[in-house]
Parts: sequence; C-alpha cells; structure tokens
Amino acid sequence: MIANLFGDFVKGRNYSHFSTKVQQGIELHRKIDTYFDQHHAVMNLKLMLYKDLPKVGGVAVDLFFDHLLAKYWEDHHIIDYYEYLNDFYAYRSELEIELSTDFINFISIFRERKWLDHYPTSFGLEKSCQGVSSRISFPNQLSHAPEIFYQNEEVIKKVFDQYMLEAVNFFSIKNEFNY
Repeated sequence: MIANLFGDFVKGRNYSHFSTKVQQGIELHRKIDTYFDQHHAVMNLKLMLYKDLPKVGGVAVDLFFDHLLAKYWEDHHIIDYYEYLNDFYAYRSELEIELSTDFINFISIFRERKWLDHYPTSFGLEKSCQGVSSRISFPNQLSHAPEIFYQNEEVIKKVFDQYMLEAVNFFSIKNEFNY
C-alpha cells in the first residue's frame, strides 16, 4: 500500500537504491499509470474533455476515476470502503524508513486528515480538484472539473466501468508482484 502510493514521489528511472518491495510498488504504480494513459476509452474521454479542460484532462479523468472507485467501491472490493480506509490509515510499514521526508510528511497529513474518506462525495471530488489545481505550475481549469464531471457523468461512468473491468483482467493476468 505504501510503496505503490510512493510511486508519485519518485522521479526518473533509477530507483535501485530502494528495497525490492519499494521498487515493486513503484513499478506497479507506473504500470497502472501507463495502462491508464494508453487505454483506448480513457484516451477518447480525455479528447472529449479537452475543450473544457485543456492540458489537465488526463489529471481530471484520474480524479474522476478515483471518485467513482470510492463511490462504487462495493462493486470492486469485498471489504467495506471505510473499514479498508481505517486499516490503511492505521497501517505502518517498516518500508517507511527508506522513503523521502516529503512523502512521510504527505502520508502523515493524509492519514491525520483522512482525505480518502471524502472521495465518494461531491465535496471530496471538489476538494481533490481544487487541491491538485493549486499544485499545478500553470494556470488551469481543474478547479472547474467537477462541473464538467456532472455534465458528463453518465459517459464518464461508462468509460470508468469499461476501464475497471479491463484493468482488473489485465493486472490479474499479468500479476507478477504476488501481493
């Protein structure tokens, strides 16, 4: 759980100085990102949203899918969403000692504020989009993405469902991480 999340904090291709488990988490994170970016239905959705969300359509779709996964969690996981989150927030790993200070600070705030608790809600989607928008180095429309989501929710949900089905099958077949 921790090593996969850490993948966003690692730049470049040289991460061989990390333990095998952390390397596997980084690799899984990158493989999921690559699969997402190259998925035909996701690419078409990004194109559809480009006019309203130039340069940040991909980020918006990622946030939309996070929201939909949380909202429809029971369709994809046998453990209750909030039970899963409580386990995640409480989980501590010996791997954390080798992770960057930035990440440790991030994960501490993440746990303390229980950010994922809000992901299934409209409020959570809005806060996620605003938060990510404020961290992007160029002017962007991401803070307005929830409006675009609600206008296109049916289409976005359909693409999400297709993506999830295909991604689960893809990663089940190609599971080389033994998690």
